[in-house]
Amino acid sequence: MRYNFAQMYTSNQIADFIIFRLTSEDNARIDNLKLQKLLYYTQAWHLAFYDNQPLFDGKFQAWIHGPVNREVYDRFKERKFLYSLINFQDIQNLDSISEISQPHQLHINSILEAYSPYSGNELEEMTHREEPWIEARKGYSPIQRCEVTIDEKLMGDYYRKRLPNE
Repeated sequence: MRYNFAQMYTSNQIADFIIFRLTSEDNARIDNLKLQKLLYYTQAWHLAFYDNQPLFDGKFQAWIHGPVNREVYDRFKERKFLYSLINFQDIQNLDSISEISQPHQLHINSILEAYSPYSGNELEEMTHREEPWIEARKGYSPIQRCEVTIDEKLMGDYYRKRLPNE
């Protein structure tokens, strides 16, 4: 199946797809923290698999609790906290989910299959051991606010190195 790199989504479209997929199909628990980390890994692995081509617009910042997409954070900040549950009713635009192509849905689903069994705290801990977040936070203490953008090229290169050799 041919991949259309010209197709670019918003971070909120991908967030809606993740929320839809996990709350309607798997009936999984997802909180704000976990949503952010699943978005991050979806983007990171897309960069790794597809030569640093992003799946969606929007960058990630190296916050205390791991990578955060500011646009999705701002969407929920008035009514959700870090550990607040996200549910089906939090989907912003159900119609936009159908605009995500089948190959892109397959990519997102493969990431969810690998990472959704973990809690938000476990995913946070994982990102804290990985080079892209560590590099962006250089010079900051563990409890210091940081809004440095995580380098997408570094993300792609780092996760690509973790792929099995063919």
